[in-house]
Amino acid sequence: MRLDLAVSRRFALSRRAAREAVRAGRVDVAGVTQDEPGTEVPEGAALSHHPGRPALHSVRTRLSVLHEDADVIVVEKPAGLLAVPTAEREKDTLLSRVSLYLQHRYRRRPYVGVVHRLDRETSGALVFARTREALRFLQQRFKSHEIEREYVAIVEGRPPESGVFDVALTGDGNLRRRSVARPGERGKRALTRYRVLEALSGASLVSVELETGRTHQIRIHFAAAGHPVLGDRVYRSPGLPGPAAAPPGVGRQMLHARRLGLPHPRGTGFVRVDSPIPEDFAKVAAALRGKPRPPKKKAPRIDRGARS
Repeated sequence: MRLDLAVSRRFALSRRAAREAVRAGRVDVAGVTQDEPGTEVPEGAALSHHPGRPALHSVRTRLSVLHEDADVIVVEKPAGLLAVPTAEREKDTLLSRVSLYLQHRYRRRPYVGVVHRLDRETSGALVFARTREALRFLQQRFKSHEIEREYVAIVEGRPPESGVFDVALTGDGNLRRRSVARPGERGKRALTRYRVLEALSGASLVSVELETGRTHQIRIHFAAAGHPVLGDRVYRSPGLPGPAAAPPGVGRQMLHARRLGLPHPRGTGFVRVDSPIPEDFAKVAAALRGKPRPPKKKAPRIDRGARS
């Protein structure tokens, strides 16, 4: 059992509070201070919690850590923050925050490897590698589709209750705008599975799982099916009737990486983390629940399109 989970259960703390207590050096296992929340401890381990003990590490950072051990760190990416710098060399990115956090925590310059990315306006769980060996391992797992990824999104309209988009994507995002491949056009295979969680007013809350991980895959697939992600100003077709269903104040696309699961680089099991729904996403969903729902219309057919 993970140490933070054992502490949470033993001392009736929230999971977040338990993680912070361990990181601060306020938890002992059999009389020895442990500061890694992901440390495995046996059931019934001798645990003691010392809330008044001075913090072992003082780390001031705008970072929410979901999981941390010697090989990987999983953090929450807030909407509006770049995961990594672009050619403009931005200083405040999720990568820089993770690096600063680890540097302050361990008092040495850390290694932080970029495993994958999320769009600037997408929130949720993101993993970084803390060793080069872990980076190579995780990149290979992503390439071979051995990573569990679940997103939640609010999309316009009422798609079928569940479905699969198996539509190749073209474009590189720079010289050519990304889009679904037209019949006869070669592209990279992209497969997206989804199910509707809740019907809202003029929109739907959906759970989305990726089998492949192409750039902007979810946004492109739903937009091509006539159900763009709410707030997406790039892929929403201008030909769609009426304005987007978003209530006033929606400032970004309603897409959140809620769950991430990956095999541990040391072969010691599977790491699974959940990222809480952010406040802005929850407010939009609540606002749409408060409106009367329009009558259900026949959903458009999903065009499976061309494959690579």
